Amino acid sequence: MIMTKRRITLLMVAMAMAAAVSAQEEPKFTAKPSGRILFDAAYINAQHQEDALKSGVGIPDMRVGVGFTYGQWKGKVDMGYAYGKVNMKDVWLQYDFDKENFIRGGYFIHQYGYQSSTSSSFKETMEEPQSNAVFNNDRMIGLMYEYNGKQFLGTASIVVETDAMKQTTDVTGNEAIGAMTRLLYRPYAERGKMFQVGINGGIEGARYSSNEELNHKQFTLSTRWPTRVAKVNAQQAVVTNAKAMYKFSPEIMYSNGRFAVIGQYFLNTITRDNNLESFTGSGAYVTLRGLIKGRNYAPNMGDGGIATPDPGNMELCLQYNYTSLSDETAGVLGGKLHDIALCYNFYPNKYMIWRVRASWTKVTNRSGFEDNHCSILETRLQVKF
Repeated sequence: MIMTKRRITLLMVAMAMAAAVSAQEEPKFTAKPSGRILFDAAYINAQHQEDALKSGVGIPDMRVGVGFTYGQWKGKVDMGYAYGKVNMKDVWLQYDFDKENFIRGGYFIHQYGYQSSTSSSFKETMEEPQSNAVFNNDRMIGLMYEYNGKQFLGTASIVVETDAMKQTTDVTGNEAIGAMTRLLYRPYAERGKMFQVGINGGIEGARYSSNEELNHKQFTLSTRWPTRVAKVNAQQAVVTNAKAMYKFSPEIMYSNGRFAVIGQYFLNTITRDNNLESFTGSGAYVTLRGLIKGRNYAPNMGDGGIATPDPGNMELCLQYNYTSLSDETAGVLGGKLHDIALCYNFYPNKYMIWRVRASWTKVTNRSGFEDNHCSILETRLQVKF
């Protein structure tokens, strides 16, 4: 009887120890809500298209979402609302092999160039360069592998076209697929001293069109005038008889103390059927950043860029962008754009940013439109948590 009680006691102790070990090994599930609100106001003075380019105010982006972690798993779901429309933003699931390697699948912006992994609300000049907007991709369904080491960052993605999130295949037909990569070398990546150089490349099949004759036989490339208060195209190139688009883009970033310079060049070539000349679009931007108050710039290792300045910091940014969607040999005149912008950023705390931006944009050589230029003065108060 005594032996039986001892055995029972030992068994209970063993079970309790096993339960304790199991509890220690069981990953903890955590969920964290997130959101943002952008409040914009803009004064717009345009030479032409003045019937559409109007001054005003707006809330161009409101989002609410949740991110979660469970052991080596991560995920995010993010919904957006703007101007009466609800749309899906990020929806992805990620598995971390270790601290340097992960694979992510779902609907998100895949890394391609310096601006690609920076949230749209954290662009240093308030709006992203038009070259990045037109030659990079928006969110796409796909898989991305990333290696993020101390001196090297590399990604490789397989994607399907953007409309796969909006339409079913009985509407789109067979979905176009593509691939892209970002390779970044950063010998210096510490606060006050950063240098990195990278190269990006990709290929993409012709996109969906509601016009059956153009479906998966065309690309429509366009940019907007740099404001979200009025959404008006500044450039647009429709390339028909398209087969595939090949993408190439080198990038560079240097920072010393409270100064930084960023540059990127884009070259996209669209091959065509029926012996038509290929279309080539190109662009580039250069950004100068300087902290007029605050500590030195610091790296954001995951994004392969510069981290958001610390609370209390003030910053001035000067950016020049050139984008060409006109190729005379291909018979496509989508316009040539020059844009220069000066932006003041104040970071009062870790949840808020106040921006004031002045820009001048000129567009020429766009078929069906007069040469145009537009001056915009705008401000934004953004809240993000």
